Amino acid sequence: MLLTLMGAPHASDQVTSALRLTQALLERGAVVQVWTCGYATLLTQRAQGPEKPRNLAEWNRSHPSMPGLAEELLRAFPDRLHWYGCRFCSDDRGVAEHLPQVVLRPPAGYAANVAAADKALLIGTI
Repeated sequence: MLLTLMGAPHASDQVTSALRLTQALLERGAVVQVWTCGYATLLTQRAQGPEKPRNLAEWNRSHPSMPGLAEELLRAFPDRLHWYGCRFCSDDRGVAEHLPQVVLRPPAGYAANVAAADKALLIGTI
């Protein structure tokens, strides 16, 4: 299964839904490729850290960041989850350092990912 994520990661619930779908597929034994393009390349930016900044209303409670959630999935399913990022989109948006498990590929590499997948789903805007 190939899940392509496009668009801004915090613009809607689409990214959260995609991560939940990814986890559900992996828990059922599927092999999943995630390809991020556009602002979705920010999902694995290491500079964000594993947790969101603290909320003043709930100072003692921590919440995982999007890169933190992605890293948890990558660690839990190292042989079945493959995460790719568009090198062009990443460079264009200044995302210099990704999680170590993320493979950056040129846009032309996307066709190979689509060809290798039994099913493909695009989530976001183009």
